[in-house]
Amino acid sequence: MQLKIMNTRSLTNVVVLFFLCFSLHAQVIIDDDDNLIEDVENEERRVFDIAKDGKVRQKIDGVAAVVGDYLIIETDLTKYALEAKERGLPSSERTPCKILERIMEDKLFAHHAIQDSLEISEEKVIAEVEDQFNQITSQTGGLEKALEFYGKETEEDLKETMFNVRLEQRQTDMMRADVVEDIEVTPEETRKFFESIPDEDVPIFGDELEVAQIVIKPQVPQDQIDKVIDRLNEMRTDVLENGASFVTKATFYSEDKASRSTGGLYTLTRRDSFVKEFKDAAFSLDEGEISKPFESEFGWHILMVEKIRGQQVDVRHILLYPEITTKAINEAREKAEKLQKMLQSGELDFKAAAKEFSEEPETRESGGQLVNPADGSKRFELAKMDTELYMRVYKLKENEISKVIRDEDRTGKVSYKIYKVTKKIPEHKANFSDDYPRIKELALRQKQLKEVKKWVKEKSKDTFIKFSSDYKNCDFASDWMKEEI
Repeated sequence: MQLKIMNTRSLTNVVVLFFLCFSLHAQVIIDDDDNLIEDVENEERRVFDIAKDGKVRQKIDGVAAVVGDYLIIETDLTKYALEAKERGLPSSERTPCKILERIMEDKLFAHHAIQDSLEISEEKVIAEVEDQFNQITSQTGGLEKALEFYGKETEEDLKETMFNVRLEQRQTDMMRADVVEDIEVTPEETRKFFESIPDEDVPIFGDELEVAQIVIKPQVPQDQIDKVIDRLNEMRTDVLENGASFVTKATFYSEDKASRSTGGLYTLTRRDSFVKEFKDAAFSLDEGEISKPFESEFGWHILMVEKIRGQQVDVRHILLYPEITTKAINEAREKAEKLQKMLQSGELDFKAAAKEFSEEPETRESGGQLVNPADGSKRFELAKMDTELYMRVYKLKENEISKVIRDEDRTGKVSYKIYKVTKKIPEHKANFSDDYPRIKELALRQKQLKEVKKWVKEKSKDTFIKFSSDYKNCDFASDWMKEEI
């Protein structure tokens, strides 16, 4: 289950990702990428001194830079370069100077996250590490092979390294988000941004679609809802009156797989995109209070506020699903199939049918129109569309109705969906009126980038920063007070 509302993306190859993060020297072999192998070999020659007799003698890994409490060593640059290549960054952005500055900026954010006492839930980081560790062992073929692959002696060594890396990433991300949190762009700023783009640099947007959907869900019998509410009330009473552990109950009984391993823990702010019912409960209680059972689109919850930290709140919750009968599932399918036939024959208008019959609140009032979470527009660029949605709609013609599609979410809950492509937009050069949401997003990113650069310039003056004489001739974008080590 995922309480946050987000667009599903394809997962990055886990083995490559953690190779880049943790390996002390390059040992990966990727048969279908000779260039990557060549890059790895070249970087190994930089980090290791290969004697004439063929024996390899490890050179002391030099310090490239110091930022606050953080050391940046040469192999950090090597690993970042490989990661940048995997992410498709052009070679002009993968020079040693560019890479060093990117890493220095990340370390500066992490350093000031600690200085500013930004609190990060270590339990959440541990849970993320556990998930990543399970992926690693699965990808590499077991614990022993994973330890051998990453050059670690014990499971604890590997997890500790993973924890430190993930914690620093969290610190960097949180500090960066804090810097740009209140940045917004007005329509006038958006217009000026677009007009400032040289004609030859105006972005080209690929083929796009606008898509609507009707969602039919099985009806949950009231007696099953009552059972779930009674069970949650029993657990709530046991905690409040008998001193039972909420954490233990969440670990053993909650059906939220994403938080069960951490005792139902989530950390959220008012700006987070958690479902409304969850946020309302989280921010309406005092520390130690437990909500009465409440419903969201995911099921039924009880929620306990564990700690309030300024704008952040740590909560734990228990989620239960009412049982849905086979009969209810069959009835939902039959209803969806009947609607699909009426839509296809023209007997029903799709927009009107969505408002009347669709059981997804987020899209029902707009006639089923889907919204792209990346920029808030109705348009989805085919090349960037969620894979599952793409497979369902890319063959549809404009105004064509899809077949009934059985959908099953991460929790195993079944629904039936009917799609319609309401508009097809061929590849085109961006124009202000038609592409305003996406242009606004670009303008916002530019403004945020300027704020980040301003912050880096100011904070670098107040932070201990030095770097190796090997980089004294780098033309950095920011003034890093070029003191040499």
